[in-house]
Amino acid sequence: MNRYKAYIGLFKEFYNEDNIKVDEVMKSHVHFKVGGPADILLIPENQEQVIKTIEICRQNNIPFYVVGNGSNLLVRDGGIRGVVIKLGEVKNITVKGDRVEAECGAMLKDVSKAALENSLTGFEFACGIPGTIGGAVFMNAGAYNGETSHVIESAIVIDNDNNIVKLSKEELELGYRSSIVMKKGYIVLSATFKLESGDGNSIKERVDDLTLKRESKQPLEYPSAGSTFKRPEGYFAGKLIQDAGLKGFSIGGAAVSEKHSGFVINKGGATAKDIINLISHIQEEVEKQFGVKLHPEVRIIGEE
Repeated sequence: MNRYKAYIGLFKEFYNEDNIKVDEVMKSHVHFKVGGPADILLIPENQEQVIKTIEICRQNNIPFYVVGNGSNLLVRDGGIRGVVIKLGEVKNITVKGDRVEAECGAMLKDVSKAALENSLTGFEFACGIPGTIGGAVFMNAGAYNGETSHVIESAIVIDNDNNIVKLSKEELELGYRSSIVMKKGYIVLSATFKLESGDGNSIKERVDDLTLKRESKQPLEYPSAGSTFKRPEGYFAGKLIQDAGLKGFSIGGAAVSEKHSGFVINKGGATAKDIINLISHIQEEVEKQFGVKLHPEVRIIGEE
């Protein structure tokens, strides 16, 4: 039974009815294409709605989860109790000189495109990352020797007391797949990136090259959450998994990609439990064979 339906009225006061969904199946909102229902899914259209939604949830002790594009997320089969706030419509991007300001739900590829259109270099690395600005700041997203920390100047966040705070690059404490936002549970509203003027043709060549690399090496034809594991120090997760003899290994509808062993994919009909069991099996085998602990990069939320 959905006990949080009783709170719908609080959100109807300032949400368009189309942006309030009850018992919404989460597999429609995450790249893995698995996951049970969220009691309430809200789709805010601006930062003010995000702020007000979180205030109401905290005032009424309603558990809430903030998600972006669902590209690095695995929702368990039992779904999510409380409220899911999906930020995909809070996505304005503004270019001012060599700075790009982007709201939390803006896609990284769109920010990369805006930088290219303004002949700004430094954001090319993110052209193929299927996540949002909020997620990029949360986990210091990166690819191809670039990462968010290399270009970010500041971020505006909601702290745990509902204060709107501007954090500098240093205050964000960006490390490998970590940040103060992740550690403290803050919510990103927007971020500002300082880029450099460059040659538009050279920037486009770099973007095209990285896009080709991604398309040729990653199993983009299957649902997945990208790289399943963080890179263990001194190793590559995909190589360890392959060397453990797990390439193509499957549990239910979940499998280790034949194309890139660092990716767990939904080859068809997988449940979240299949994927979680496969992740656990990979961790056990790699540690048993090589003594290396693999830690998931994918965020797992919800109930069994």
